[in-house]
Amino acid sequence: MRIARAAAYATLLIAAGCQSNHSMLRSSASRQAANIEWLYWFIFWISLVVFVLVISFFARGSARSQVDDEEMAPVLPQDEERDRGAKAGVAVAIGITVVTLFVVLALSVVTGKTTAGLTSQNPITIQVIGHQWWWEFRYPNPQADLTVSTANEVHLPVGKPIVVLTTSRDVIHSFWLPNVDGKRDLLPGYQSAFTFQVDKPGIYHGQCAEFCGEQHAHMGFEMVAEPMDEFQQWLQQQRKSATDPQDITTVRGREVFLTHACVLCHTVRGTDAGSKVGPDLTHLASRRMLAAATLSNAPGSLAGWITDPQRLKPGARMPANPLQPDDLQALVTYLRSLQ
Repeated sequence: MRIARAAAYATLLIAAGCQSNHSMLRSSASRQAANIEWLYWFIFWISLVVFVLVISFFARGSARSQVDDEEMAPVLPQDEERDRGAKAGVAVAIGITVVTLFVVLALSVVTGKTTAGLTSQNPITIQVIGHQWWWEFRYPNPQADLTVSTANEVHLPVGKPIVVLTTSRDVIHSFWLPNVDGKRDLLPGYQSAFTFQVDKPGIYHGQCAEFCGEQHAHMGFEMVAEPMDEFQQWLQQQRKSATDPQDITTVRGREVFLTHACVLCHTVRGTDAGSKVGPDLTHLASRRMLAAATLSNAPGSLAGWITDPQRLKPGARMPANPLQPDDLQALVTYLRSLQ
């Protein structure tokens, strides 16, 4: 009964792990992730074999020495031949262990070099800046007004090397795209760089992998890997300023945005809002998720996030914004127009 229960618990844990958004084992989207996955399975099967052998050894020994409760365990007589065999077995086991560890070490070094060995003369550069608790992505351009800044959603072209420049504005964060590459630490005051290439189109989930405070678990982001032509269309759209409102409700929503606390923290290009404290909202409606991939970008979620972000994400830097129902509806309408 206990064995069956333990097996059931193990099955549930495995199933839960398979459902996670943070697993490269479901779909490796790059050469780096495929190499890491291969190394993982290699170590996994070695560990499984060792586990089975150890459990079998102890189970066999337990079965052979089983006695009744009223009997005392027998004292085995000294047997030199048996002791020599046991010593030889231990020596062989130690030798196999040492060789296995050196093989794993060598493969880890090779995998690390392969993962870091991607180079290109014409890569796309993206700046990743970690904040408590959201991600800022910048696409730099020599012409300042063509630089794109977005939040919690990064778009990348398939089959094109990407150079990622990382830093942090507050504490140590860790940029982790498990379907693409290993985790990379972001240190305050320092800039690091790494390169990868996405080979499969799709939407992949990323996460901060270094504990960075109260809302560390809700510091996620999405990577949208798409063909080059679709990426270029997205990039051109992101470079545009916000369009002017076309109806009375949207005009009222922009007025609410510019006359309340929103303007103190956010940027909407094409308006007087230019603060860099929080995410750039110029194209907010084009994003799939809100609050660092915590909420879907739906009108109800957006209204709830504006009104009381602390209830949805306690400790977030965004304060509550109590608004009249009509003002809130107008503000949501305006923000939903920022494509």
